[in-house]
Amino acid sequence: PMSVIRGDFESVEIGARSNVQDGCILHVRGHFPNRQEGNALRIGEEVSLGHACCLHACTVEARSMIGIRAVVLDLATIREGALIAAGAVVPPGMDCGPGVWVGNPLRRLRDVKEAERDMLRWTVEHYVSLKEEWRAHLAPPSPSTPQA
Repeated sequence: PMSVIRGDFESVEIGARSNVQDGCILHVRGHFPNRQEGNALRIGEEVSLGHACCLHACTVEARSMIGIRAVVLDLATIREGALIAAGAVVPPGMDCGPGVWVGNPLRRLRDVKEAERDMLRWTVEHYVSLKEEWRAHLAPPSPSTPQA
């Protein structure tokens, strides 16, 4: 709820089994002649976007996580297996490889621990399961179901 996904100038791609949590802002960058090129927003498969994060015209590769209230700016790339900590700010054009990234200014803290990888896999499975529960609950009745 209350997330905004704006693909008004370029495309927004969200991969399968990814989850966009409450309050996220996802936006692209428009093309302005003689000023800047446009850029899409690309989110890979099995990505978790924490509450109220902001992604702007960047690429987030598969099986990575963006923490609560983190900001990822134009042309940044979050590589597969990266975990961007809550509140971190990824500056424009930054390339974040696998590992835990924290702070503002952003820095690589360490490798991702196995327990964190497990948590990321669990998070993806949890949100996919939640989606299926809601889909079943909200599904329209089949034609053979008597109407009240």
